[in-house]
Amino acid sequence: MSHPAPALSAEKGGLASTRRTSVPGNLVRGAMIGTVETVPGVSGGTVALVVGIYDDLIGSASEVISAFRALLLGPDRSAEFKAHMGNVAWRVVIPVVIGMVAALLLIAGPMEHLVATYPELMRAIFFGMVVGSVWVPFSLAGKGWNWADVLLGIGAALVAFFLVSMPTTTLEPQPWIIILSAAVAVSALLLPGLSGSFILLTIGIYQPTLRAVDNLDFGYLGLFLLGAVLGMIVIVKALQKLLEHHHRGTMIALAGLMIGALRSLWPWQDDDRNLHAPGDDWGILLMAGLAGLIGVVILLVVDNRIAARNGQ
Repeated sequence: MSHPAPALSAEKGGLASTRRTSVPGNLVRGAMIGTVETVPGVSGGTVALVVGIYDDLIGSASEVISAFRALLLGPDRSAEFKAHMGNVAWRVVIPVVIGMVAALLLIAGPMEHLVATYPELMRAIFFGMVVGSVWVPFSLAGKGWNWADVLLGIGAALVAFFLVSMPTTTLEPQPWIIILSAAVAVSALLLPGLSGSFILLTIGIYQPTLRAVDNLDFGYLGLFLLGAVLGMIVIVKALQKLLEHHHRGTMIALAGLMIGALRSLWPWQDDDRNLHAPGDDWGILLMAGLAGLIGVVILLVVDNRIAARNGQ
């Protein structure tokens, strides 16, 4: 059964019912987000944007943060806490989180193997998927772009390109490094185009983190969760304000981030992230990229038809 879920509205500057989603559908959406978050170069935020729940998740996360802030600071702690928690799109958030955690636990080990064994093929597939996904923020930004919009998109693309061009470093996963890395990675997770896994790979604790998930290392995971919560508190409020008051510009910037971050998914690159011209395997990798792009297009078409059937 479908149910209206609240989302941020650029026109009204608050929460509005703009998207209808089902609980089983949100379980699948969460599983998709969890799966791609194990892949360096692909953002869970991209998937959330493509499947139409990005605003819902950011708005709900902001409400949860406000609820606990009210509970700690008052003045009317109980009433304000209940009011904020009542604004959370629970029918979206709960199944998405369940699906995401389940996918992470099931996929982390196999995905680490695939990325390590077939790096070019995996990058090609996800390159195509991200190319297909870029249409979503562009369409949400609307028509009638001016030079300021173009410059904003180019600037965001250059920032992302620079970030994903940084050389890999290797850090010993000390507690403070795990917490700080998680805070930075979750910030990237919330931004379509920037991959939390890629940030972890750049810092040098990507594989230790996947091993911790696969081996259920609760000490490591507890520190990581602490850092993730701290990072989320910082960025969620900023994103909520941007989506409420500058929705068009935010979507243009997100599109630019996705385009610039494609540099990290170029199939032909070495361990130092130096880009190379296509090799002899260009035909196979081109087909893999097209398969990823077609998969996203199919997902978008199905999602749009479901939305139209639900009267949106």
